[in-house]
Amino acid sequence: MCSTSIVQPLDLVKTRMQLAGEGAKATRAGTLGTMFGVMRNEGVLAVYTGLSAALLRQATYTTARLGVYNSLFDAVSSATGTPPNFITKIAIGMTAGASGAFIGTPAEVALVRMTADGRLPVELRRGYSNVFNALARITREEGLFTLWR
Repeated sequence: MCSTSIVQPLDLVKTRMQLAGEGAKATRAGTLGTMFGVMRNEGVLAVYTGLSAALLRQATYTTARLGVYNSLFDAVSSATGTPPNFITKIAIGMTAGASGAFIGTPAEVALVRMTADGRLPVELRRGYSNVFNALARITREEGLFTLWR
């Protein structure tokens, strides 16, 4: 969680740079230019916009992935304690990763929307106050399955 808090400003910059190519009047700024632009236009703390979503994403994705992996690993290990073969470990890992991705995607959708919000015109900004507000509003306004787009 600590690393997510440290990396969040760069994640926001990455998202803003990825979205910079969209639209008719797109301009490309570098990493520092984007970061300083966000701080100048939206305030210094704006680089932490979406931190609650990033923390939820990390918690749900990692917990689910590790939990599924350990459960499956234990289920397929023999009673004598012999670990599964290499191919089975690959299948377990892929299943765990897919499960974690499925469970973590709603937080990822909220994170991208929260970090991208500042580049929208003021009248189009969603203004989510935190990840739970974002998830509730997305579900209420656009439907549950929007969380997996």
